[in-house]
Amino acid sequence: MNVGITCYPTYGGSGIVATELGLELAIRGYNVHFITYANPIRLDPGVPRVHYHEVEVSTYPLFQYQPYSLALASRMAEVAESCALDVLHVHYAIPHSISALLARQMLAPVRRLPYITTLHGTDITLVGLERSYFPITRFSIEQSDGVTAISDHLRDHTVEVFGVRNEIRVIKNFVNCELYHPDDAKAGAAALSPRGEKLLIHLSNFRPVKRPQDCIRVLAEVVKRCPAHLLMVGDGPEREPCEQLARDLRVHDHVSFLGRRDHIERLLPLAHVVLMPSEMESFGLVALEAMACGVVPVATRVGGVPELITDGEDGYLEAVGDIAAQAARVAALLADESLHYRMAKAGRWNAAERFCSEKIIPQYERYYQDVVG
Repeated sequence: MNVGITCYPTYGGSGIVATELGLELAIRGYNVHFITYANPIRLDPGVPRVHYHEVEVSTYPLFQYQPYSLALASRMAEVAESCALDVLHVHYAIPHSISALLARQMLAPVRRLPYITTLHGTDITLVGLERSYFPITRFSIEQSDGVTAISDHLRDHTVEVFGVRNEIRVIKNFVNCELYHPDDAKAGAAALSPRGEKLLIHLSNFRPVKRPQDCIRVLAEVVKRCPAHLLMVGDGPEREPCEQLARDLRVHDHVSFLGRRDHIERLLPLAHVVLMPSEMESFGLVALEAMACGVVPVATRVGGVPELITDGEDGYLEAVGDIAAQAARVAALLADESLHYRMAKAGRWNAAERFCSEKIIPQYERYYQDVVG
């Protein structure tokens, strides 16, 4: 099968899942065509059966805002025709789903081009709720030939808020358990920990919804009880405020801002605890990747996160903004090696048994067959 995939190629769960899905499909013999404005961040060049088609947008002076969705629709149609795509799979509803609808209509006189929309979270819980986007988001979902969501919570929220009548199939996020695996020795951690402290890690696009400043506040409480060093991985609008807060709380020597990093699977296993203090998460991909690496998540009890983490067994769930409770969990994990060992092993088992690629990718394959017919 020839599959076209469109996603945001930047840091963020939707783009990461879409890219990893394409790579997994290519391993299984599919021809995968990424159609987007830049090469996805986790897509290394030269991968067999994976192709990249750039979307170019005109900079004509008349346009105050570049009409990316129209350029994307045209490119989708071109690639679908020239590469004989069997299906388009678009990740994050806005604007990818409506662009796919236009591409389908453009090709209708010539051939059928079904498209699947995968809902990832803020496309529904944040962007899609904006008054200017609500009607077009609902319309594009209703017009999709197939719709998936990454958690039960997101599916239920979409049905409740948008009132869509389509079947929304839940296919949860996944992790390559061969690529993401524990490193019990944590030999490379010494290069990142100036004084040999155990490592905490936070990975995000540093948007306000991820509450990265809470990580700095948690660190400030943890270092009062035990040595720790925090790795802040990623970039975005909250990075500078985080750096300033670290200076204000006098913990700047205990935190490293690493910016955007490739090959997260090499960095994650060096940490003991991953911090995910988000205001909303429809699934929590970072936590899943960390669990596969034997890193215990301390997260917030929001959205679809409880579908992944069992509180007290393979991670901890606390209230949004409860810095004291989150810090207490982190300090306990750093101080009690037996506790950390037990929860790390439970997290790895959970990731391998429920969310490994081998468990999830076949669900997408079956859905492609259902939609293509």
